[in-house]
Amino acid sequence: MDAHIKKVYVPMTETAFYILLCLKEPNHGYGIVQKVKELTKGDIVLAPGTMYGSLSKMEKDGLISFQREEEKRKIYVITDLGNEVLEIEMKRIERLYQNMKEMR
Repeated sequence: MDAHIKKVYVPMTETAFYILLCLKEPNHGYGIVQKVKELTKGDIVLAPGTMYGSLSKMEKDGLISFQREEEKRKIYVITDLGNEVLEIEMKRIERLYQNMKEMR
């Protein structure tokens, strides 16, 4: 992983985290918005501009890739690099959670 990717994505925003998490299975922008809303019980609702801007940037950076088009919807999937970045972030979040529990 190059320094640019690490600098931009570690630590990552909630938006980036949920997009990568949702793209463990192929999905399109609207599907990701719905899944994030479901996962967060409505606490996080991704706006279309945020979603599509993030998808475009992540594709350019190689974290996700366009897989196919279905009914005029672009289907994306996480790449190996995206999985690597997501794994780093999940470990960071787990460490934060463990530290929080220890300090209670």
